[in-house]
Amino acid sequence: MLLLQSTLVDLVPAAEQLVRPYRKKYDPSAVAGMPAHITLLYPFKVPDEVSETVLHDLAECFAHFKAFDFTLAAIRRFPHEVLYLAPEPDEPFRQLTLAIQDRFPGTLPYGGKYSNIVPHLTIAQLADEQQVEQIVVEFAQASQGQLPIRVTATEIALMDTRAGSWCVRTRFALR
Repeated sequence: MLLLQSTLVDLVPAAEQLVRPYRKKYDPSAVAGMPAHITLLYPFKVPDEVSETVLHDLAECFAHFKAFDFTLAAIRRFPHEVLYLAPEPDEPFRQLTLAIQDRFPGTLPYGGKYSNIVPHLTIAQLADEQQVEQIVVEFAQASQGQLPIRVTATEIALMDTRAGSWCVRTRFALR
């Protein structure tokens, strides 16, 4: 059963065709309905705590940011379990995350589990180091000629699990 939770993300449909086969097999969030994305803040709030005031505050927060271009070209991994595409530049994502944290004190990316904000689009998340190595090789071959993916971030999605899977609750335009 999926916990009741919410998150703020930049959805990246342009990457979906390339990463979907890997995410569906190796990323639990994809199985739960989460499309290709770059997380800004997870967890955000329990869905019932997302009031009209919270939505208004989020809209005000994001109104200060312009839409921006980025590319997904570099295939990277965290020291253990996660293979991902790194956005370039990644600083706009960091700035968005910091702005959310400023607006909603006490919200920490991944509950404060990691000390650095590393914007990324997860391809695979596994506990088996050897399997991750194998997927790195597979994905590198599969992505030849498909990277870089050029994207413009124009909106931020608030997603939640009230429906039993990840669904977009609302979208906030970047100016």
